[in-house]
Amino acid sequence: MKVGSVKEIKNNEYRVGLTPDNVRSYVNAGHQVYIQKGAGIGSGFSNEEYAHAGAILCDSAEEVWKTVDMMVKVKEPLAEEYPLLREGLILYTYLHLAADQPQIDALLEHKVKAVAYETLTETDGSLPLLSPMSQIAGRLSIQEGAKYLEKKYGGEGVLLAGVPGTPKAHVVILGGGTVGTNAAKIAIGMGANVTILTRSPKHLEQIDNRFGSVIQTLVSNDTNVERAVKEADLIIGAVLITGAAAPKLIKREYLKDMKPGCVFVDVSVDQGGCAETTHPTTHADPIYTVDGVIHYCVANMPGAVPRTSTIALTNSTLKYGLEIANKGLEQACVENEVIYSGVNTYDGKLTCQNVAESFKGYEFTDPKTLF
Repeated sequence: MKVGSVKEIKNNEYRVGLTPDNVRSYVNAGHQVYIQKGAGIGSGFSNEEYAHAGAILCDSAEEVWKTVDMMVKVKEPLAEEYPLLREGLILYTYLHLAADQPQIDALLEHKVKAVAYETLTETDGSLPLLSPMSQIAGRLSIQEGAKYLEKKYGGEGVLLAGVPGTPKAHVVILGGGTVGTNAAKIAIGMGANVTILTRSPKHLEQIDNRFGSVIQTLVSNDTNVERAVKEADLIIGAVLITGAAAPKLIKREYLKDMKPGCVFVDVSVDQGGCAETTHPTTHADPIYTVDGVIHYCVANMPGAVPRTSTIALTNSTLKYGLEIANKGLEQACVENEVIYSGVNTYDGKLTCQNVAESFKGYEFTDPKTLF
């Protein structure tokens, strides 16, 4: 199979879908790999490293798109890339379709076989291709939130740990999954008071067993969320429903009663965000303020640390990518049903139920009925 990767064009996105080590693995398995020149520079991988690993270097992204059978990316195709999509192409990347109707339409129109990292679910219910970026985003959320609490950014002017004789900052984390627990780990390490809210009693028990008395756990319901965010200095939105739009836990009316200069970091922004006031921002212009609350809603947070993020991501994606390349998408799904869960569109059909339910007018087709 002809496999390729191109330079990401999303604002300040420096990750890359394939490392030189990945290239070597595909080549050793008998595949041809096409890499756009400069694609890995932002993550610290030179053209020479890719060539040494056996990649065929291409001068333009268009050349790669037109040549390959499977495109391995990090972020979803942007509107400028839609004309490069074509029938039968396997697109293996993060898609986050529940917050991106134009992308759904483009993938369906071009009959792309789109495999989404974020919905591929293992038999134990884990999300192996989402987890590494969730770990990084969770840890970054505290780092970024602490920065924007500084007065020069309009924040309260609060230090997370405080100092002897002063109050510690109160960090409220909405969601107890991978993002939430990684955010909690860093917040605790920085000395803040931490509250985690999640719907699952099982998750609450696991979190309590992991962190013990250094955090407060609460069941996530409207009353507890409203009360918690009003008392918070830093709020982390870490809510995930696989493949679906995030629920709007923070209502617009809550903001007027929240602390002026408090910071809200919405890691759920890729799935539409968990606040009614969320809209995507970029690393170039990461924050905006609504009713005195600073919103940080960067849609590709791990792109801020591309070397770490690329290596962590590709460590996980390579296994499934090789399986698809070796067998073809259809046979790979038949032999490993886990891969079915990653197929979001196929031959003009929408094959992820949660995505189909996120917008009106779309019909879900079970991918197992298509091949």
